[in-house]
Amino acid sequence: MKMFVLLGAINAFLSVALGAFGAHGLEGKIPDRYLEIWKTGVQYQMFHALGLFVVGLLLGKFPNISLLTTAGWIMFIGIVLFSGSLYVLSVTQIKPLGMITPFGGVAFLIAWVLIGYAAVKAL
Repeated sequence: MKMFVLLGAINAFLSVALGAFGAHGLEGKIPDRYLEIWKTGVQYQMFHALGLFVVGLLLGKFPNISLLTTAGWIMFIGIVLFSGSLYVLSVTQIKPLGMITPFGGVAFLIAWVLIGYAAVKAL
C-alpha cells in the first residue's frame, strides 16, 4: 500500500515539475508539435499518478487482493513507457521513439481493467 502511495506522490510531483519545465523551459526551444506531445506525457503521468494513489488506497482496504498490486506495477510501467517515451521523443525528435508509447497505453488499459475487476471481486 505505502509503495503505491509513494509512487503516486513521486509521479504527481514529477508531473507538475515536468509540466512547468515544458511550459517555461521548452517553449520556443522545440517545435509546438513536440511541446504538445510533452504536454500529453505530463497529463497522462498525472492521471496515472492518481491511479497509483487509488491502488494504494484500495490495497489499504483490501490487502489480500494481489490483482491490485499487479495493477499498480503495470500502471507504473505504463507511466515509464508512455510518458517517458513522449518526453524523450519531444526533446530528441527521434520519431521511432513514438513506437514505444502504445505499449505504455496498453499497460494503462490493463491496469485499469485489473483495478475494476479487483473492485468488483472485493465488493
